[in-house]
Amino acid sequence: MTDANQFTAIVLEQDEARNVSASIQTLPNDRLPEGDVTVGVEYSTLNYKDGMVVQGIGRLVRDYPHVPGIDFAGTVEASQSPDYKPGDKVLLNGWRVGEIHWGGLSTRARVKSGWLVPVPDGLNTEQCMAIGTAGYTAMLAVMALEDHGLTPENDGEVLVTGAAGGVGSIAVSILANLGYRVAASTGRAETHNYLKGLGATAIIGRDELCVPPKGPLASERWSGIIDSVGGATLHSALASLKTHASCAAVGLASGFKLETTVMPFLLRGVNLLGIDSNTCPKGRRLVAWGRLAQELPLDKLAAVTNSASLADVVDLAGKILQGQVRGRIVIDTRKTD
Repeated sequence: MTDANQFTAIVLEQDEARNVSASIQTLPNDRLPEGDVTVGVEYSTLNYKDGMVVQGIGRLVRDYPHVPGIDFAGTVEASQSPDYKPGDKVLLNGWRVGEIHWGGLSTRARVKSGWLVPVPDGLNTEQCMAIGTAGYTAMLAVMALEDHGLTPENDGEVLVTGAAGGVGSIAVSILANLGYRVAASTGRAETHNYLKGLGATAIIGRDELCVPPKGPLASERWSGIIDSVGGATLHSALASLKTHASCAAVGLASGFKLETTVMPFLLRGVNLLGIDSNTCPKGRRLVAWGRLAQELPLDKLAAVTNSASLADVVDLAGKILQGQVRGRIVIDTRKTD
């Protein structure tokens, strides 16, 4: 563990050929970015976007050196904000932390106070990161569907695509715990039992779901959809939405192109809801985290959570991109070896 005047972090550096390398470094506190709250980070997460950043894929990071990690939870060490005092437990999701602003794969972070929310009653910092940005986004998607009329009493199933991923698996758990019938779609046959254990009542292969409808619309089936895949999956799913039902779109892992027609919107009045977990208003963030503390089955969450250290990050980042990791990865930032 570093002393009060320095911190340890995963630091990404880029050479003249734009090759990115990652290493664990100890830096003085004056290297921390600007912000009015300094947090002793206890836990962060590692997801697909982190994997891309650590492996130097894409253009998510523009300025180097850089500290990745899209979220974190820990204890306030110093604050110039009236909203937080030393000793407060806090967490952060969004605001492009880990992309533009230095992120959570570090023993210390400095951020704007408006980006933080208190750790809700019923959760500790490790559980908050087991939920992470993925679980927080899943709850925002559930809330968006409910805002547009979805209830457990609706006839039919709620479809979750990309169900074996971070957002999808927690969405399945939340919906099942609330009493919804959940159809989980995945392209990975080995995850079927895993998804049933989370509460899915039906498993649908991605190939089956992607069969295009014969006409502009298919038979009405879904009372709601949480989609993190996009592409042909989203097109097919929209065609089977029930009249006035909604689809909450998250992530679009298969691409940003909307491959559909206007028919579901014109003839059935369906809603396509974009979920932005990055700059969500604070009031809604507080509601989402409060509900996660109350409505997410923590025993199931613990069963799919894997703990690792900062020293494991580079290896795990590669495995995530290769589809070799299942469940949630929580990084204990206080462990560097």
